[in-house]
This record gives sequence, C-alpha cells and structure tokens, in this order.
Amino acid sequence: MTSPLNFWDQRFAQPGYKYGLEPNAFLREQAGRLNPASRVLAPGDGEGRNGVWLAGQGHTVTTVDASRIGLQKARELAASRGVALTTELADLTDWAPEAASLDAVVLIYTHLPGAIRQRAHRRLAQGLRAGGWLILEAFHPAQLAHASGGPKDADMLYTPELLDADFDGLLAPVLSWHGETILSEGPGHQGLAHVTRWLGQRLA
Repeated sequence: MTSPLNFWDQRFAQPGYKYGLEPNAFLREQAGRLNPASRVLAPGDGEGRNGVWLAGQGHTVTTVDASRIGLQKARELAASRGVALTTELADLTDWAPEAASLDAVVLIYTHLPGAIRQRAHRRLAQGLRAGGWLILEAFHPAQLAHASGGPKDADMLYTPELLDADFDGLLAPVLSWHGETILSEGPGHQGLAHVTRWLGQRLA
C-alpha cells in the first residue's frame, strides 16, 4: 500500500506543477485581511504556489508538507521569484506550530482523514495569535460527482458544519459556505467543482 508521503512524492515528481503556479482564488480574495508582514503558516502547500505567493506579498511564510519533492519544488519556485520561504518536512498527524505564534494559517486543499482531522485542525488553530486568521478551501462531499480533482473518499471531504465543529471555541467563523465554482489550478484542478470555503478568526 502506498503511504501518503510516497503518494505525494510520486505525484510531485511529475514534470511541471500539479496545481499550477498561481495562488488559489479564494486565498487571493481573502489575503487583504492580513496585516503587512504577517507570519503565515501554509500546511500541506505541496509545491508551494500559495506560500510563495504570500511571501511575494511581503509576509513571512513557512510551508509544511510531508513530501520532500513538493518542498524542493516550492524552494525552487521561491528562488525563481526572489522571495524567502521557510520549508519544513512534517506529518500533520502529530505536528503542531508554536502556540499563539502565527498571524494566519492557510489550508488550501489540505485534506486529512477523519481519524486525525479534528485534532490536527485544532492544533493548527492554537498556533494563531488572538485576532489571527484561518483561511480554508477544500472539496465538499458533493465533489464526488465531479471530475475536477480531490480525494475520492468521503471521509476526507469537508462540509461547513464539520469545520464549524472542528474549530468550535477556538475560532469565530466569519464565512462557512459551500457551493460550485470553476477551478483552473494546473492540471490537477480543472473544471466545475463543489467546494467548501471557511474563514475564521482566533478568539481572544
């Protein structure tokens, strides 16, 4: 059985960038909420498209991923754009940021299995300072009807209600939504998709 790490190493070993070079559209839309020079964590950012873009906006960014190949490509992308990006090889099953050390956590298509999802989400949220932002986009279970990307396992797909519960008591939900959108993110995400978008702010 292929481990998750090997799965992503194999996927990212292919030529080019699986999910393109440009940031996620929802992230671009919400990034104006961040204060200048924010400290941002991008868990599961793979080949670095979102982390590198955020670094280009003047933020201090750490990308955490379980794929060595993805992180190497993220460093190459950062170097090509002349921005600084810190990378860390880690498994979100048991990894946690320093408490109250971050201004933002960006989770873009970081799909975790149900057995670890809530604990991992809460550890990440606890890394936020009071007032810090969590920006998340992921596939909804209705995505199983579409061929535009994402896990084919309902256990790894997120509803707004699931995320409301995951972050309850830690983050104040500002947006908790699902619906259809058109994705154009490299060869990996193309076409009509059903996504969940969740935005929350760390409680004092």
